Amino acid sequence: MTEIKKRKIFIASFFNQLASTRESWIYKNSTFYANDVDYMRFLVPPNQKILELGCGNGHLLNALNPSKGVGVDFSKGMIDVARTKHPSLDFFVGDIEDPEIIGSLKGPFDFIVLSDSIGMLEDIESTLSSLHQLCSRDTRVIIAYYSQGWNPILKMGEFLNMKMPQVEQNWLGLNDIERLFNLSNFEVVRREWRQLVPKKWFGIGSLINCYVGTLPGVRSLCLRNYLVVRASNIHNELPKSATVLIPCRNEQGNIEPAIKRIPDFCDNLEILFVEGHSSDNTLNEINRVINKYPEKNIKILKQPGQGKGDAVRAGFEVSEGQILIILDADLTVPPEMLPNFFRAIASGKGEFINGSRLIYPMEEGAMRFLNRIANRLFSKILSWLMGQTVTDTLCGTKVLSKKHYKRIAENRAYFGDFDPFGDFDLLFGADKLNLKIIEVPVRYAARNYGETQISRFRDGWKLIKMVGFAYRKLKAF
Repeated sequence: MTEIKKRKIFIASFFNQLASTRESWIYKNSTFYANDVDYMRFLVPPNQKILELGCGNGHLLNALNPSKGVGVDFSKGMIDVARTKHPSLDFFVGDIEDPEIIGSLKGPFDFIVLSDSIGMLEDIESTLSSLHQLCSRDTRVIIAYYSQGWNPILKMGEFLNMKMPQVEQNWLGLNDIERLFNLSNFEVVRREWRQLVPKKWFGIGSLINCYVGTLPGVRSLCLRNYLVVRASNIHNELPKSATVLIPCRNEQGNIEPAIKRIPDFCDNLEILFVEGHSSDNTLNEINRVINKYPEKNIKILKQPGQGKGDAVRAGFEVSEGQILIILDADLTVPPEMLPNFFRAIASGKGEFINGSRLIYPMEEGAMRFLNRIANRLFSKILSWLMGQTVTDTLCGTKVLSKKHYKRIAENRAYFGDFDPFGDFDLLFGADKLNLKIIEVPVRYAARNYGETQISRFRDGWKLIKMVGFAYRKLKAF
């Protein structure tokens, strides 16, 4: 018998003996497990198809409220408990490193969860690679593991009978796990650190975790590490249609130039103007352009409410394209660059494509110096809040699929009606759904017609409030 086989038998026997007391250990450390479940629920919406590998007694899988829940563990004792406690879920005894076990599971799943089980794998790279057969392009794999810096504290907890005994674990930092996923053809979507204090401490622990433990630098000291990844080797079907949505208010002089400058980058291209109660001749100009260019699929929608956010929502609801693209009517983002955005999403390199005006040199007068500094600072703060890097959150050109937009709309209740700009409803919604956000650099031009709809001071205050809102919804919970 090989040493690996001996170790697996030992681990299975070890957890068989703990199966009957597992629930009592969860109760004893209820604050830690409650916080862990809360964050996992943030990552995983309810009613999803979820596979948990190394599921133990099914506590976490059941807490995620799956539409279809499948758990695998090689401890028969743990699986027996899981089947008794959670009869609506499916549990199987098996070694998750066995290709036959993985091959017997009926995928794809929406989420695959490995909570601490990565610490007991003998061949992590091969195990992760085997998961591709259970993944679609939208599947997210979530790893939860503990920080190695906490080893002495955890060992002391076991010695004092305050923590469930554990077998020797693999020594893995967050960067190590990320590298193993990269070797296995997965790419990271989100990384996070939680639980600086895994105890209540009369309520002080929760305050520290929310408002101190999430801060840059400090968060690396947290007990719990999380990675969300997606398969990088699954190719998308090329989209057959796209909608360019152009919200416009008092943009009469930019309507025909937009039509002339938008390239035919897609066989079935819809151009949808959402007219926002203009006081100039914008509405008539759109109708004139529709009649002048009958060979193009140009449509108009009169905006029902006020603001760009309302225009984007109204337009996306009636859009017909598989890919949805926002182009601001001021044309400061050149329409000629839209094919770059389309290629980025059609290739599957990203699921939410954001423009960045802060890479290339700008045309003189395109953005004031103080605005540029504020945009960079604002983007750094929001990148920390979201767990994904975005260099220019305020660039109006954003691209996503209609399928993903519908998911954002369905989950809009989490954030509510908070965004007068329209950018953050989409950006935060995409981040909440763990969509891969990438950026396309654009050459930012000065406006040739009309006046900006943005007020530096009024809207600057709104952006400051947006930071506080994002902090509460994305970090401090």
